[in-house]
Amino acid sequence: MINAFRVVFLLVTAILGYHVFAGTTPFVGQEYLGAVVGLLIGVLAIGLEVAVRKAPVRTLSGAVIGLALGILLSILVTMPIKGLPISYELTGGIRFLVYAVLSYFGLVFGARKGSEFDFGKTVKAIKGAEDVQNIKVLDTSVIIDGRIADICETGFLEGVFMIPQFILQELQHIADSSDPLKRARGRRGLDVLHKIQKMAGLDVRIVEDDFPKIKEVDAKLIALARARNAKVVTNDFNLNKVAALQGVSVLNINDLSNAVKPVVLPGELMRVFVLKEGKEFGQGVGYLDDGTMIVVENGRKLIGKNADVAVTSVLQTTAGRMIFTRLRDEAEHEEYTASAG
Repeated sequence: MINAFRVVFLLVTAILGYHVFAGTTPFVGQEYLGAVVGLLIGVLAIGLEVAVRKAPVRTLSGAVIGLALGILLSILVTMPIKGLPISYELTGGIRFLVYAVLSYFGLVFGARKGSEFDFGKTVKAIKGAEDVQNIKVLDTSVIIDGRIADICETGFLEGVFMIPQFILQELQHIADSSDPLKRARGRRGLDVLHKIQKMAGLDVRIVEDDFPKIKEVDAKLIALARARNAKVVTNDFNLNKVAALQGVSVLNINDLSNAVKPVVLPGELMRVFVLKEGKEFGQGVGYLDDGTMIVVENGRKLIGKNADVAVTSVLQTTAGRMIFTRLRDEAEHEEYTASAG
């Protein structure tokens, strides 16, 4: 179908060229030359159409902008020529030459630079638009937790941190609580926010967005994240699940903490301080420096002492990671017995 249109277009340009030359030239047979000229113009137009169709959008955009600037510059350059005491033909020739040269350079230069230029980012920069993929909404729990400030200091989190007014109100309500523990947690959260605001490379914004029809703070937070196409930063397991069900991306601090913990393999030896009694009979419980729980079989008798243990298994739970171990002497004895048998 496209080729048929092109054939019709070539016929039309040839006929137009024929009639234009036939009506403007006194020479016999010049109309056939006009048909050839019209046909060549049609071929040139089709070639230009094919080239434009294959060119990237950024290249075409750059070419159009460059051509426009070239024409504008040509107008400014040729304006003084009109007042020169020279013939009209010479003035027209000079103006035509200037228009042709500057338009050509504008077109070529714009096309080349347009392929290297990101117009989308430029438009966003001009409008002052924020990078919606880098907006993070902070939950009350993660602010009170405090680890978010340490993570930001390392540079692993950056961009726009959005704090809605209803989160600030909840923090203030906690800080004004009559319960000393809640009051301390609320004030700690406000201190963490103040610390984050002072960090270089972070853009902390207090927003007025509210959703009066929604009563719960967590539901408001999810609604805000959806409206702003943002990610929710939290360590609340339930909020994590609800946000995921509604298609909101979540950055869970607990997941990050578990991900960077050292890998422990079955059979690995370690030394642990048995702190308390476990849930099962005879078990002892200790902790690594990062808070990982170590369950020691038959470790109850060593409460308050250091014990050399061997890892038997590792269990990953929603609350964190648990490492199950046996006393080193018992593990070696069992291994020796198995090999001897």
